[in-house]
Amino acid sequence: MEKLKVLIVDVNYMFLKGLESILKEEPSVELVGEARTGCEAVALAANVKPDVILMDVNMPAEDGIGVMKGIIEKLPETNILVLAVDGNEEEMIEALRNGAKGYLLKSLLPNELLAFIQMANRGEYIISGPVAKEIINNLAKLDHLYTSRNSLPNSDLLTKREKEILSEVVKGMTNRQIACTLFISENTVKNHIRNIMEKLHMNRRGQVAALALQEGWLQKTV
Repeated sequence: MEKLKVLIVDVNYMFLKGLESILKEEPSVELVGEARTGCEAVALAANVKPDVILMDVNMPAEDGIGVMKGIIEKLPETNILVLAVDGNEEEMIEALRNGAKGYLLKSLLPNELLAFIQMANRGEYIISGPVAKEIINNLAKLDHLYTSRNSLPNSDLLTKREKEILSEVVKGMTNRQIACTLFISENTVKNHIRNIMEKLHMNRRGQVAALALQEGWLQKTV
């Protein structure tokens, strides 16, 4: 099996070396580069064309989100996982809005990191923070909600616009932010979300987001 090419980007030298030691012990992964600045990251990414980039966008002297966005524009097939010290919801939303495949806390365990790298390479989204907590809490409830049905609902129940809005809901965006992103009114967003929940027989955004993640709908709609 061909190894996944991974590039790591972080201003903290010791953290870089910690990631290096984890990745070098994983046979399915090839560490293809390390960068400590945005300029280095852009140059290295263009040269080695990694499958996944692990990146801290908190760069004191540079716009980390801008650097990330620039890499994605040049290498759309590359999947970026943002690493953060704490769960800053605004930063998480901004990172996901600009193309990141996930927002991870640096306190995660090595086996979790390796699993998330594989998930990102498959085009899946990985989210930390308060939105993720609600999603995770609701995942366990999905089977119970549909015990009287033969199967969980599928994304064909939703219109193209409803799928677009659901993608933004999973990213943790508010109704106002979704309205700005999709250039529609906030009231229109509310109506769409109400329709989505009615079609899926759910009454909470977290439940809908959990279902979308569990069934892999994001890969089909974003």
